[in-house]
Amino acid sequence: QDFSNLLNTHFNGAQHVLCGHNAKEFDIPFIARRMIINGIALPNKLNLFGKKPWEVPHLDTLELWKFGDYKHFTSLKLLTKVLGIPSPKDDIDGSEVARVFYIENNIDRIITYCEKDVIAVAQIFLRLRREDLLVEDEIIHV
Repeated sequence: QDFSNLLNTHFNGAQHVLCGHNAKEFDIPFIARRMIINGIALPNKLNLFGKKPWEVPHLDTLELWKFGDYKHFTSLKLLTKVLGIPSPKDDIDGSEVARVFYIENNIDRIITYCEKDVIAVAQIFLRLRREDLLVEDEIIHV
C-alpha cells in the first residue's frame, strides 16, 4: 500500500518513469500481481491495461542493452562488469533472497542487496547516456 501511495502521490507525472534491469519481465509484473492479490488498487504507473507499448512509463536497462535484439539476455552482474561499474552482486544474488529472508531472517541484508541493484541500474543508465557516473556522496540511502 505504501508503494502504491508513493507512486500515486510523488511519482505520478508524465516525467516520472519506472526503471530497472529486466523490470518489465519480472519486477513490475510481480509487484502488480501482488497488489492485485492483496486487494491494492494499481497506481497509474502500473496499470497497463489497454496501453500501447509506447505509452508504458517503464524503462528497462536490459531492453536498452539489447538494441532491438530479441534473443539476447544479459544479467545485471555481467552488464555492470562490461561497463566498468561495481557489481551489486558482491554479497548475495536473487536466488539467495528467500534463504536469507526465511532462514537467516536478515531483512537488512536484503535491503542492502536491493539498494545496490538500484544504484547499479542508475549507473548503467548514466553510462549508456555517456554521462558521469554517480559518486558516493551523490547517493542517499533512506
